[in-house]
Amino acid sequence: MATRVFITIDTEIMWRHHVAGLDVETIVQRSLEPANVGVAWQLEQLARHGLKACFFVDPMPALVYGLDPIKRVVGAILEAGQEVQLHLHPNWTGAHAGDKGATYGAFELIDYSFDEQVELLSGASDMLVACGAAEPIAFRSGSYSASDDTLGALAQLGFEYDSSHNGSEHPWPSAIDLGARQIAPIAHRGLIEVPVTLIEDRAGHLRHFQICALSAGEMRAALDHAVVRSHSAVTIVSHGFELANRAGTRPNAVHVRRFHALCRMLASRRGVLVTEHFADRPRMALGQDDAPLGPSLLRTRWRQAEQLWSNLVEERAA
Repeated sequence: MATRVFITIDTEIMWRHHVAGLDVETIVQRSLEPANVGVAWQLEQLARHGLKACFFVDPMPALVYGLDPIKRVVGAILEAGQEVQLHLHPNWTGAHAGDKGATYGAFELIDYSFDEQVELLSGASDMLVACGAAEPIAFRSGSYSASDDTLGALAQLGFEYDSSHNGSEHPWPSAIDLGARQIAPIAHRGLIEVPVTLIEDRAGHLRHFQICALSAGEMRAALDHAVVRSHSAVTIVSHGFELANRAGTRPNAVHVRRFHALCRMLASRRGVLVTEHFADRPRMALGQDDAPLGPSLLRTRWRQAEQLWSNLVEERAA
């Protein structure tokens, strides 16, 4: 069976721009379409390479800024033939426009009781549907903050998949009761957990498969490792804002090149690496003993050098 690939793009209005006190239009633009390498550009690249992706969209900022920005991004994603599933940063529950982040709810979903999580997830799901999405069946928590209570709440609400388990952030805030090295999809607490893929970048240290976290060489090695070892799935993380600098004012050329490279890699390996939507309910072997790619000093040193350039040069404001 081919290895399933979930390209997941967490899509949200960014708290840092809210805290900066920017006007609403600028907050939305720098969060969702920064420097012309945001959601629309990523949708174009995915279409060009014939790849499927899941956009985990956070509707919670609508409590502060209204539904319209979320409706627009949901509409664009669906029009491009990609899927929308649920993302959630609960701190927006206590936020107010124009106060530069002075008020907020608890940031981590795991800090809420089971009943409170049910209420938050139910309300967020309703808002996402109000913005034009289908009833969500998959979830990723903001900051990967989820526990077994979270999975129980999701199962109670009819969700089928979660993708919050990230061993590089375990046991906090990614607090699901699975091993840190669990990367294969597994039935757990009433649904299917689809963990974020990891590599071991140095002995005993895990790093998750994210565009801004791995070099193109590390991504290629991780994909080849998954194919050779017949992994059930590879789960990749990106963000709608991730290909621009932190200010959202210019592209980060390092991250843009990585996104291009990833799309080319997946397109060239489509016979053995099949991109999927959660809504397709793809057949996957569950509970396999898939292991992260082992460390390589050369790959790690190259990424560290690349990252230094990114931080010193590409992150400068326009």
